[in-house]
Amino acid sequence: MFKKVSTVFILGFYTVFCSAQQVRPSQSSEIYREIKTLKHLPKVLYLAAHPDDENTGLLSWLINDQNVETGYLSLTRGDGGQNLLGTEQGAALGLIRTHELLEARKLDGAQQFFTRAIDFGFSKNTTDTFKQWNADSITADVVWVIRKFRPDIIICRFPPTAAAGNGQHAASAVVAEKAFKLAGDKTAFPDQLKYVNAWQPKRVLWNTFRFGGVNTTAENQLKVTVGQYDAQLGMGYGELAGLSRSLHKSQGAGTQSVAGIRTEYFAHVAGEPAEATLFDGVTKTWTSQGNADIDQSLDQIISAFNFNHPDLSLPALLALRKKVMAIKDGDFKKDKIKSLDHIILSCAGFMGEVVTNQAEAVAGDHYTFRLNLISRAADPVILEDVQWLSQSENFNRKLSKDSLITIQHDIQIPADAALTEPYWLAKPPVNAATFSVPNDTLIGLPEAESPLNVLLGLKIGSEKFQVKLPLSFKKLDPVRGDVVEALRIVPALELKFTQSLYWVKENEDLRLSLHFKMNSNKPFNKGVLNFMYNGERLGSAEVNSIKEKDFTFDYVIPKAKLASLSSNRLQLDANYVADGAIYNKKQILIQYPHLPSLQYFAPATVTVMKGDIQAKVKKVGYIQGAGDFIPEFLRIAGVQVDILKDEDFYGNIDESGGNGNQNKLSQYDAIVLGVRANNTEKKLGRWIPFLWSYAKAGGNLVMQYNTNQDTTADKLGMYNFTIANKRVTEENAAVRFLNPNHKLLNFPNKITADDFKGWVQERGAYFPAQWDAAYEPLFEMHDTDEEPLQGSTLYARYGKGNFIYTPLAFFRQLPAGNVGAARLFLNFLSAQKN
Repeated sequence: MFKKVSTVFILGFYTVFCSAQQVRPSQSSEIYREIKTLKHLPKVLYLAAHPDDENTGLLSWLINDQNVETGYLSLTRGDGGQNLLGTEQGAALGLIRTHELLEARKLDGAQQFFTRAIDFGFSKNTTDTFKQWNADSITADVVWVIRKFRPDIIICRFPPTAAAGNGQHAASAVVAEKAFKLAGDKTAFPDQLKYVNAWQPKRVLWNTFRFGGVNTTAENQLKVTVGQYDAQLGMGYGELAGLSRSLHKSQGAGTQSVAGIRTEYFAHVAGEPAEATLFDGVTKTWTSQGNADIDQSLDQIISAFNFNHPDLSLPALLALRKKVMAIKDGDFKKDKIKSLDHIILSCAGFMGEVVTNQAEAVAGDHYTFRLNLISRAADPVILEDVQWLSQSENFNRKLSKDSLITIQHDIQIPADAALTEPYWLAKPPVNAATFSVPNDTLIGLPEAESPLNVLLGLKIGSEKFQVKLPLSFKKLDPVRGDVVEALRIVPALELKFTQSLYWVKENEDLRLSLHFKMNSNKPFNKGVLNFMYNGERLGSAEVNSIKEKDFTFDYVIPKAKLASLSSNRLQLDANYVADGAIYNKKQILIQYPHLPSLQYFAPATVTVMKGDIQAKVKKVGYIQGAGDFIPEFLRIAGVQVDILKDEDFYGNIDESGGNGNQNKLSQYDAIVLGVRANNTEKKLGRWIPFLWSYAKAGGNLVMQYNTNQDTTADKLGMYNFTIANKRVTEENAAVRFLNPNHKLLNFPNKITADDFKGWVQERGAYFPAQWDAAYEPLFEMHDTDEEPLQGSTLYARYGKGNFIYTPLAFFRQLPAGNVGAARLFLNFLSAQKN
C-alpha cells in the first residue's frame, strides 16, 4: 500500500487553491464563519457506512454553531441500494450517491470522505459483513483518513451490535474503534507515513439515537443541545439539516426541515472520556499552541469584519498569513494556509474560470478556451502569470475593481490525458466488495482533483498565490441559466451495443443480430469492427468514414459450440481497430437536474442468456416502479409492454356512458407492478380497485416488492398481508419448494433448484410477515442461523384470475442475465395461460 508518488501542495510563498470548476467568492456570512472556524482548532470526523447515514443536524450544528471543521466518512458510496430516480444500479448508483453527498455537503459545510469498500447489499450482522469486506483493508483506509484529516473527535452513528440494524452499520463502528487505536501507532500501516504523520484523536463517541422503536439514548449519557436558530442562515440547524438530507434524492430521503432545539446523546466508546462537552481536553485555541498573536489577530479580524465590505479585512488577513507561514508544524500549517487563502480570495471577491463551449474533448486535440477573471477589491489583485498546461505567459496586469477580464487561448489537451471518470471505477474492482484505486493516496477522496488545470500566479499585497482553474465546459441552459461543469475527456471513438441483453434457447443455434452504435469524436478513414468471445474473434467487418453510425452485425454460433460452454451467461465483446489503436469502451453518461453530468466508461460488452426459457405471454401492462429494467427485459423477450397511465384506468368510456377501463385492461395477459410502485406511483391508490377487478375477471396481476415508507395505497392485495423488513441477503441461500407441483413452478418452465443458482446480491427483501389463508406461499428460504421465511412469493386465486406478490429480487437478477430468475418470472406472467 502507498507505493506511488502523490501530488504535494506547494508551500513556502505559494499555496494551491482550487474549488470545483470555478474559483468563486463565498458569501459574507460564509466568510465570517470560515474566519471563526480558522480560530477554532478542533476537528470532528463523523463516521458511518452509507450515504444518508450521517446525522446532518449534528453536522450543521458543529460547523455553523461551534465553528468546528467537520468531515463525514462514509465507508461506502451506497452502491448496493435501490434507485428511485432511474435504472442505475451498482457502480452507477454509487456514483450518483457520491455526488448527492457532495451536494449535501455544500449546504451543511462538512467535508466528505470514503473508503474503498463497496456496498454489497444489506447484511444482518458483522460476521456476514466481514465475510465480504476485508477488515484490515478498510481499517487501513480509515486510518489513512484520520491521519490526513487529523480529527480530535470521532463520532460513530452506530454501535457494533445488533442495535445498528444492519451489518454494515455495525461494521462501521467496529472499524472506527480499531482505526482509532492504530492511527497514532507508527508501526501500523507504516507505508502511509511516507505521506502523512501518525495522528491520535482524543476520543471516539457513539451518537446514540431513537430510530422507530429502538431507543439507545439514556439520561446519563453526554448531552448536547442542537438545532438553534442562526440569523446568518435565516433558519435553525435542524431546518438546514432537512434541506441537506433531502438532496439524497436517489434514495427518496426527503426530510422535513424541523425548527427548534433538540438534544443529541453520546456514549463513550474509546479514548479519554468526555465529562462536560464533546471537546473536553482538546486543544481549542492558537494560544494553547503558543501562538497567542494569531489568536489576537483573529479576534481583531472577527470584531472588525464588515459584511458589506469584506475586502476591508484583507490587510489584516495578509498580515495573519505571514504569521501562519512562520509556524513549524508542516501538516498544521498546510491545512490552515489552505483555509486562510480561501478566505483571502473570497474577501477580494475573486472569481476565475477557464471555459470552452464543448462538453467533451479528445486527448491530443486543440480547443479554444476563455479565461474569465474578476476581482471586487479596491486594492488590486495582480495577475502575474498564467501557465496554460504546457505554456507559460507573463502578464503583470492589475485586475481593476469589478471589471471582468477575458483572455482567449488555444489549449492542446495532452496526448496522454486520461479519460474523465471516477478514480475508483477506472480499473476493475479487487473483488465484489472492494474498489481498486490506481493511486493509494486518492483513498478517502470523494473524487480526484482535475489533472487538467490552468495555473494563475496572483499577487495580493505582498503575498503570492497560485490558483488552479480546471478546464471546464460552460453553456447557457434556458431553464437553469449558466451551467459550468468539468470538461470531459472522451475516447476518439466510443463503441457500444445498443441492446444490453440477448437470449438464446437451449439446443438452438445462437443467431444474433447485434446492434452497435459507434460514435467517432475525430475523423477515421477506415477501421475494422471485431466481434469477440473469450478472447477469440468470431467475426469482423470493415467500417469506414465514421462520424456517428448504427451497425447491425449478424452472426451465428452453432448449437454444438454453445453446448460446450458450461455457463448459461455468455459475455460477448466488441472492439474497433484503426490507426494501430484499439477502441473498446462505451460511455456511461448520467444526467439528473440536481447533479453535474457524471461519466465513466465500461467495456463494450453484451450478455447473452443461454437456456431453456419459455415465454407464453404476448402483451403485458406495466406500472413502473423505481429503477426498473424489467420492461426492457420483457421487450427483449419478444413481449409487448405498455406502460400504464392514468387514462388507461379512467379514459375509456363505453357506449352506455360507463367506465370501460375494464375492457381495456383485459387485453393484457398480465399486469405487473414494478418494485416499490406503491412508494413511487402516487396514483396507485386510485388504480388498485381497477387492478383487483381486472384479476377477478380473469386477469393475472403480479406485484413486486414494496416497502412501508411513503405509501400510496393502504391495501395492496385483495386479501390482507403485512409487509415487514424481513429478507434473505445470502444470494446462494437454499430454497425449499413448498409445493413442487404448483402451476407457477411448472408452466411454461419447469422450475428446479438449479434456477436459484447464480443469483446476485440477495434473494429478496421486505417479505410479508403475515398473510390471509387465501394465499399460498411457494418457497421457504432463510439466511444462515435464522428462522425459515415463507413470504418470498405469495399466490392467490381471485375470482377467475390470479394475484401474485413476490418480493424476490428480479429487478437485480434480470439485468444481470440470470436465466433461472428469467424462467421463474415468465412463469409468474404466464399463470393465466395455464
